[in-house]
Amino acid sequence: MLNENIKAIRKSKGLSQQELAVKVNVVRQTISKWEQGLSVPDSDMLISISEVLETPVSTLLGENVIESKINDLKAISTKLEVINLQLARRKITRKRMLHWFFISLCAVIAAIFAIILTFESPYLGWDYSDPETAVLGVAFHSFEWLFVRVAPIIFIGIIIGIFMTQKKE
Repeated sequence: MLNENIKAIRKSKGLSQQELAVKVNVVRQTISKWEQGLSVPDSDMLISISEVLETPVSTLLGENVIESKINDLKAISTKLEVINLQLARRKITRKRMLHWFFISLCAVIAAIFAIILTFESPYLGWDYSDPETAVLGVAFHSFEWLFVRVAPIIFIGIIIGIFMTQKKE
């Protein structure tokens, strides 16, 4: 909600991300992250944004409530806390998904290696006088040759990725 409001109000005021960034003393990428919902401004920055956009902070946060300044700061801090918790949960969820993706990819590579070892390149005994068989044999050989040389490097990278995305307690 905050990210959409910042973007909509900025555009309605005819400001680019760069212009808003200059006015609130941040880089353009920071404005972009706020508008994409990847991060949120702190309470002081939120007040600066509201002053530059000539919009109450409550409107930026999606409320039409008129409260005293102390209650505004409490409400802003509460909203920012909720948004930060949501961002933290998203980050944890993405990290878990990436962790299980790495584990799955590791299992797939191990399974393909097992299949290659089990069948011991049966295409080597084929009759290559037929062009279609020759093309298929070359395709199998090319896959096996490339896989056996590249997969160990990828496998090591995946193992490193698994350890880096492991939940730390």
